[in-house]
Amino acid sequence: MSRRTPGRALRRVALAGRVAWGALLLVAPGALLRPVGPATPAARATLRVLGARHLAQAAVTVRRPAPGAFLAGAAVDGIHALATLALAAADRRQRHAALADAAVAAAWAVLGATTARREEEP
Repeated sequence: MSRRTPGRALRRVALAGRVAWGALLLVAPGALLRPVGPATPAARATLRVLGARHLAQAAVTVRRPAPGAFLAGAAVDGIHALATLALAAADRRQRHAALADAAVAAAWAVLGATTARREEEP
């Protein structure tokens, strides 16, 4: 077994997970919002936009599955996490939803950075 096998497996898991997450955000935003806050039309629309972003990010990464693509995606996810932390600090009504979203975005950032690192290993 080659040393690159774990990196390839992680890449497949990361990409499949991102596609699934993006699709879920697009088709069932209300179900995801119910546990953390009100499923307002604006909140549902926001999750649909995020779902489209995840699908676009997955498409770009599938087209060019290089470490740099995973690192760029991790940076986007990290910025997303920071932005939602700022929202949580600024808006009490959206705090729970924003904190949940920040945790998910941070997890995607860690997964992207880990995948990039594994892709760079000999």
